[in-house]
Amino acid sequence: MNKLILSLISLMLCVQLSAQSVQPLTSPDGKLQFLFELNAGGAPVYSITYQQKTVVLSSALGLSGWEKGFIVADVVISKKDTIWKPVYGERSLVRDHYNEITVTLLRRKNGKQQFQIQVRAYNEGIAFRYLLPEDTNGGTDISIKAEYTEFSMPEGTKAWFAASAQSHYSLLPLKGWPGESERPLTLEMPNGLYVSLAEAEMVNYSRTKFALHPTKENTICTAINGSVDFFTPFATPWRVVMVAQRPIDLLANNDLLLNLNPPCAIENTSWIKPGKIMREVSLTMKGAKELIDFAVKRKLQYIHFDAGWYGYEYVVASDATRVNVDPRRNANSDLNLQEVIKYANEKGIGVFLYVNQRALYKQLDELLPLYQKWGVKGIKFGFVEVGSYKWTTWLHDAVKKCAKYNLMVDIHDEYRPTGFSRTYPNLLTQEGIRGNEEMPEATNSTIQPFTRCIAGAADHTICYYHRPELKKQLAGIQHARVMKTTSGHQLALAVVLYSPLQFLYWYDTPEDSQDEPELEFFDNVSTVWDDTKVVDGEIGKHITIARRKDDDWFVGTVTNTEKRELKVPLTFLTPGKKYRASIYYDDPASKVRTKVSIKRMNVTSASVLDAKLIPSGGQAVWIKQL
Repeated sequence: MNKLILSLISLMLCVQLSAQSVQPLTSPDGKLQFLFELNAGGAPVYSITYQQKTVVLSSALGLSGWEKGFIVADVVISKKDTIWKPVYGERSLVRDHYNEITVTLLRRKNGKQQFQIQVRAYNEGIAFRYLLPEDTNGGTDISIKAEYTEFSMPEGTKAWFAASAQSHYSLLPLKGWPGESERPLTLEMPNGLYVSLAEAEMVNYSRTKFALHPTKENTICTAINGSVDFFTPFATPWRVVMVAQRPIDLLANNDLLLNLNPPCAIENTSWIKPGKIMREVSLTMKGAKELIDFAVKRKLQYIHFDAGWYGYEYVVASDATRVNVDPRRNANSDLNLQEVIKYANEKGIGVFLYVNQRALYKQLDELLPLYQKWGVKGIKFGFVEVGSYKWTTWLHDAVKKCAKYNLMVDIHDEYRPTGFSRTYPNLLTQEGIRGNEEMPEATNSTIQPFTRCIAGAADHTICYYHRPELKKQLAGIQHARVMKTTSGHQLALAVVLYSPLQFLYWYDTPEDSQDEPELEFFDNVSTVWDDTKVVDGEIGKHITIARRKDDDWFVGTVTNTEKRELKVPLTFLTPGKKYRASIYYDDPASKVRTKVSIKRMNVTSASVLDAKLIPSGGQAVWIKQL
């Protein structure tokens, strides 16, 4: 009997010290599978397959201090299938449909310390995060020095690498990277699949970039920007592995990141109004009123006073509670901001103010009630610090504070979204993209939708007239930063690149415009949508996106630096309905100085449009129901 008891104890110990696995988690459609297990050392690992094709090979999970020596204590299974309505978005309704497991791990040496891994399987991808439950024994403080999440990929995988939020993209193998890569990170798999590694609900953490593992081949690891010090209970951001058979489906499925964020926390959102905006750079009364009149004429909703209205933004003494125009911008300093705001409001135009983070950090609690009193509609945060735990929490707390004073927000420079706009939709948009401030070549526009735009809204700062042939002041200037794409390309970007606050005519002024006929497209295009269809595209080559607002559809097609002939089927239109299409296309023979022509035709859902694109060109289409 004693020998039998000893044998049973020995068997139990062997089971406890050997690998443990839980039932595989599958997506609602059964195509994606996530397998979790503990290896012989009690370290959590996972793998992912899509229709039996390898997506992620066995890879490590864990945080510093929470990486091995575990046993599985509990597994909770759940599922959800709901539809929610965003305040605004790329679609008026969003489905949140997943299966979920939460695995509770206990340390072998201390069975009281819990570490949880929460996993959701969507049809669009897999998401997981780490949970540190409240420690009722007094150990409530945590310090996360590193995250050990890894993504071991099949040999031959290539990545669209970008070193920073505003740098260019390069398609690289999983070796020899020049540094860390931004997220989302889009991967092209040797088995034909496309994958995007993303981050969601990164609000109370340090930004994560992706790096190559120093010793493991074909393995991408997470690199957080400094330690995270907080207390339990605590949840890390979601690590997301989106999977698709076509690259266009990665963008079409980007609501996944919103689903991984909490619902809207603002009770009354009636004051949150997306729209089109143009910046005022003269910082003069004359320039401000002329821009307001232009905004009315061109059906814009906002104007924006750029850097310099309260002094030189990099000087500590500059005070954002009063107007003190930087003499390098306007030596006369005649700007009466409150008079301008009054004039704008009378014309139905709202005003945004630019404020550098230096002033925001020092004066935020004073500025917000003051700007609300002035009648300001929103703030553009400039040159924000990003990445560290300190600045991540400060930035999101600042957006929350803005909501208390009915102020909308646009964050510029290196910040990239992770879905926070679902919870605080007063954050309309953000830069974090290589936009027209950098004047990139056309190929950039055919990469960003499959990479950066998976994360959410992108303030690309669309231009229109900034070329020597359209602006005399640019003629003869060597090395001037000018548009490297056509007018048709810029028109199409208003559809291709989603931004609820869409800057138009960047680097332009009202006097640059000669009321070209094609401006009717900018006049009528929306910035938020009831439906979105990613019609066609190849990374780095071309893309076509169709978006609906009420009964009108807007379609944007852009190519890279090569000419291209494409077909645009209108199957997204309602069958049985008749429509009138206005097509705005690049035409070197056009008598209009912007070299854009317009053709109009009746169409139905059975129609197929031709898009004959010149190098660096584009085509925009406005389709009205008859």
